[in-house]
Amino acid sequence: MIMNSLKKTLFISDLHLDENNPEIAYMFELWIKNTSPSTTEAIYILGDLFEAWIGDDDLTPFHDRMIKAIRSVTDKGIPVYLMHGNRDFLLGNAFLQQTGCRLLRDPSNIQLYQQSVLVMHGDTLCTRDVGYLKARKWLRNTFLQRLFLLLPLNIRKKIAARMRKASQQHTRSVPMEMMDVTQQEVARMMKEHHVSLLIHGHTHHQGIHRFQLDDHTVSRIVLGAWHHQGSILVCDETGTCELMELTKV
Repeated sequence: MIMNSLKKTLFISDLHLDENNPEIAYMFELWIKNTSPSTTEAIYILGDLFEAWIGDDDLTPFHDRMIKAIRSVTDKGIPVYLMHGNRDFLLGNAFLQQTGCRLLRDPSNIQLYQQSVLVMHGDTLCTRDVGYLKARKWLRNTFLQRLFLLLPLNIRKKIAARMRKASQQHTRSVPMEMMDVTQQEVARMMKEHHVSLLIHGHTHHQGIHRFQLDDHTVSRIVLGAWHHQGSILVCDETGTCELMELTKV
């Protein structure tokens, strides 16, 4: 953990918040509510904040708690940038207004302490998982999303449950290496966006990878999933980036 008074920018992803996992939800609440504007310049959530999101009108008591937790930090003046993941791409304008989050397109170039950085959810880097990418293209169709959101909430819940089951079956049937990023796509995206640092989530393979690209040393940082503990990337004014973990209270 970085323990100093430097200003920091924080990155998280793949929390998969769900009322069936109350310990992780409580950990997130506690962490974000205690984030201080005196040391934190911004928070980036790079997708899959929720395990599932079927529309902003699904305002359960659990969702309301999470919204209020996020609002507590944006009310302090700390900007929170939110990117859609493959689980919560239906987070909409009502959610953004309620939380004070700012929607970030995927991918995006951001300025991080005088360095241009590419941030992504990371699923489009997994080019060997052809079946998933075909399904992703269908699910991200704006017209189909609008039709889905017109359905009654109870029907949407049933459809979402079936889709999660199908996703779990797909994950079990596809080799792990097929669902990881391909180095060729990583290199292509970094060259296209002219960056030496890429930050993403999705794969849950937390780590910092350094490699050569056009005779330069570049880095890819993978954010960890919040399955058994929290995972946060902390970058400070000096350009230092470290992965830290939160443990359950």
